[in-house]
Amino acid sequence: MKKGVAFILTFFTAGILIAQKTMKPENLWQVEEVSFSGLTQDQQYFFYTVKTPNLEENKFDSTIYKMPIDGGDSQIVTTEELEREKKDKNLSPDGRYLLFHKKVQVEEVKAKDKYADLPKSDGYIFNGLDYRHWDHYNDGAYNHVFYKDNETGAETDIMPGEPYYAPQAPFGGDEDYVWGPQGKSIYYVSKKKSGTAYAVSTDTDIYKYDLATQKTENLTPDNEGYDTHPQFSQQGALGYLQMKTPGYEADKNDIVVLENGVKQNLTGDWDGTVDSFIWDQQGKVIYFTAPVEGTIQLFRVNYPGRTRMAPVVEQLSEGQFDVTGLYAQAGNQLLVSRSDMNAAAEIYTFDLKKKTFAKRTQVNDALYAQFDLPEVQKRYVETKDGNKMLVWVILPPNFDASQKYPTLLYAQGGPQSALSQFYSRRWNFQLIASQGYIVVAPNRRGMPGHGVKWNAIISGDWGGGAMQDYLDAIDALAEEPYVDPDRLGAVGASFGGYSMFWLAGHHQGRFKTFIAHDGVFDTRAMYGTTEELFFVNHDMGGPYWDQAPQVQKSYQEFNPINYVQKWDTPILIIQGGKDYRVPIEQGLGAFQAAQLRGIKSRLLYFPSENHWVLQPQNALAWQREFFSWLKETL
Repeated sequence: MKKGVAFILTFFTAGILIAQKTMKPENLWQVEEVSFSGLTQDQQYFFYTVKTPNLEENKFDSTIYKMPIDGGDSQIVTTEELEREKKDKNLSPDGRYLLFHKKVQVEEVKAKDKYADLPKSDGYIFNGLDYRHWDHYNDGAYNHVFYKDNETGAETDIMPGEPYYAPQAPFGGDEDYVWGPQGKSIYYVSKKKSGTAYAVSTDTDIYKYDLATQKTENLTPDNEGYDTHPQFSQQGALGYLQMKTPGYEADKNDIVVLENGVKQNLTGDWDGTVDSFIWDQQGKVIYFTAPVEGTIQLFRVNYPGRTRMAPVVEQLSEGQFDVTGLYAQAGNQLLVSRSDMNAAAEIYTFDLKKKTFAKRTQVNDALYAQFDLPEVQKRYVETKDGNKMLVWVILPPNFDASQKYPTLLYAQGGPQSALSQFYSRRWNFQLIASQGYIVVAPNRRGMPGHGVKWNAIISGDWGGGAMQDYLDAIDALAEEPYVDPDRLGAVGASFGGYSMFWLAGHHQGRFKTFIAHDGVFDTRAMYGTTEELFFVNHDMGGPYWDQAPQVQKSYQEFNPINYVQKWDTPILIIQGGKDYRVPIEQGLGAFQAAQLRGIKSRLLYFPSENHWVLQPQNALAWQREFFSWLKETL
């Protein structure tokens, strides 16, 4: 079996040995975040924003830069300069109107709004579901798309009085709306359902609003799954992303083109799922990103139009990295961002002729140069049922194969999200390995990038094949002489947290410690309190009162709470107070059970955080507690 060895790097300067160091939690908060902010109108320059953590003030500071697309020096620009020079997709073709969105109060939900004589009441009045979403309660205000007349200053709401969101809550932005080719119409995404119907559906549609008639037309009424991300080619064809299965948020995502009343699915016969896309400048090709074999890569597909040609998907890039963003085309160059497990995202160009990347920003290079870096290995493990499973193995800096290392099994969330070459402020493999731990990260069933079947098979089977995949991965790595089989731990969040609670009752002594962040502890209670009911309807098979055997399997056989009597291992439980996806009762219930059973356990509770940890000081506290717990228990 192949074993990777990383060599200790040392530098000699003036005869003095200068050793490098390993990253600590505080160093992770010196990493700056780089994001693409637009092209200049002449497509000679691009803008990017750098967000710098400000731990003292518990926030991020932002600076905007401008750089030539072909590389060169960057210069700081103001927000006003950015807005003046940037090619703005939200400006109508004739320059008269500007698209934007803002919240509009549509319904009286707060008691103080309904009863003017009760201004100090903090009550809410709900008549259906969708009463809360992600990390906020519905207060009767909805995102609406507007256009502003730049000559008169008049603003027009294209959805007056409608209790619907556009952009979509909670994460939608201006990718949810776009001008039609001649600026006579606006195309936008909305799920025009309210209350309980909204909470159980993924039926977003693309709507066309005519400025002259002020009438709206639904362009995708035939599809009951997601229709999102409308984009026009320069020649006037509308491309968008489509998921076909109602209520299935992780369904295969395809590129569909609508032109002259004809819809054409360009990726329907391809065994993959699309993340994002842009049109080629000639309108004959669409470039897109998609997960593949534990990475995210660039692809292209031709658009045949009304010819007899068939669309053909071609992979353009390959390597041990993620293409985290696909932003624009400038001549023969694509503007993208790229990351890997040892480096946060930076801006790159991709040469379409040479099929090579060129790194344009180097914001964090000097920081990373100070550290010895982990080695990331790509391995394959045979699962119990005979599948070939990709497993990322991250080795500590200065790895010595003659030594034995404590080893962590990492369980990805989702459950259907890619375990790729991502770089995170929380689940940061570079940081974890730098503390002396080997990380084992399996691409277990349920993840995209390994075919549609592998991605879909986890639904209704949370406690089945995926859990065995985890055990197969850690068992295979535990055979390596450099893995200490007496010092194995398991960590994860969301579905990964569910995995910790499940494995705690089924690991048969393999693990010495667990860490579970915002995990599902009781599938019945999860169904009763989570906000996006379409997710649990699909993944659990239906509500817990449905007596169908396959549904009850989710609430009985695959419910971690039913195996607490088997828990015997220390566990750290982390929970956000504003997490309405996996609500607070899940974490509190697990902690209470562990405490009452006399198991060494700890609760790390963040009242102001949602399903993630976003505030710098909270995130650093998360890291410190994470490693403190491992030091105590592993």
